Amino acid sequence: MKMKQVRGRYSKEFKLKAVELSNARGQIQEVAKELGINPETLRLWKRAWREGRLTAEAAARERPRSPEEMEVARLKKELYEVTQERDILKKAVTIFSRSGR
Repeated sequence: MKMKQVRGRYSKEFKLKAVELSNARGQIQEVAKELGINPETLRLWKRAWREGRLTAEAAARERPRSPEEMEVARLKKELYEVTQERDILKKAVTIFSRSGR
């Protein structure tokens, strides 16, 4: 049986610290394993850091989200998914009603 993979959300501060640790040690595989993240994820963070998209200033600007903001984001995502499902079902009904003739 295949387990569902959960996508982690990491703060910019965590990403920056992971990149710094990787830069200090030079071993992406080891650092990723210690932190419990995918090595490819760490490589992407390192690329963002090299390109200037992951900086200490960006991490400092990041503010924690309140429970209300998190709930609103969850509800928006759920609404989007339900809307997509509804649209797919509408199209399916149209297709099946035509093929019956």
